[in-house]
Amino acid sequence: MTNKLQGRVAIVTGASSGNGRAIALALAAQGASILCSDLKPTALAGGYEVDIDTPTHEAIRKSGGKAEYFQADASKTQDVERLVANCVSAYGRLDIMVNNAGVFTGLHNILDETEDQYDFTMNVNAKGVWLGSKYAIKQMVTQEPVEGGGRGRIINIASIGGLVGLALEPAYCASKGAVVNLTRQLAIDFAPQLINVNAVCPGFLATAMVRSFLEDKDTKDALESLTPWPRLGTPEDVAKAVTFLASDDSAWITGSNLTVDGAFTAR
Repeated sequence: MTNKLQGRVAIVTGASSGNGRAIALALAAQGASILCSDLKPTALAGGYEVDIDTPTHEAIRKSGGKAEYFQADASKTQDVERLVANCVSAYGRLDIMVNNAGVFTGLHNILDETEDQYDFTMNVNAKGVWLGSKYAIKQMVTQEPVEGGGRGRIINIASIGGLVGLALEPAYCASKGAVVNLTRQLAIDFAPQLINVNAVCPGFLATAMVRSFLEDKDTKDALESLTPWPRLGTPEDVAKAVTFLASDDSAWITGSNLTVDGAFTAR
């Protein structure tokens, strides 16, 4: 099978666990060199990864791929600027930026949600995507287009919470709504430079972030009843969508918010 991303270089933020780990592994399997970024190389406890004790970049190398790890806080300007610079220093360019790093502080209404929780959520989920896009695009506009691939691709991991309201998630929905519309805006500004900007909006997935909810039978049953498809999603479902958006198969797709949600938002 042809490796659709052979010779391409990708950064994946939040690459140590969940969606980020699955995305990094999937892009590497298609031939991309990966710079895995996170606060630490090890996965979050409670995840569903079968090889959870192996850091993502090491798992990629074991499979014959190219990968490095770079510690960075996606919400800090200096960290993100250094992340992109390190990628270019190591691999010569940046073709794919996956802004995946995200946080969730639990269920609460706006009366119970604290200002600190709101600030933390917005700093990582919204500002982190803004920073990742800013410094990736700053590099991409300096690059010559690759044949069939343009100058680069930005793929933001949003959420169905950026498209519809989810009960008891005010800051989370606000942050992901910002990602959804930032994606549309950047696509307009940088289409002339052949930079694709898209987002993936996952539904309810089995990850460490939501394990406590899935282990509660009533909550799990409720989530499953809300999703028309007869199972919840997995990080691998998200990774396949990201791989498509990273490939030349999506060359004329930009400004889109692709739902990967088992028809949750189709109701």
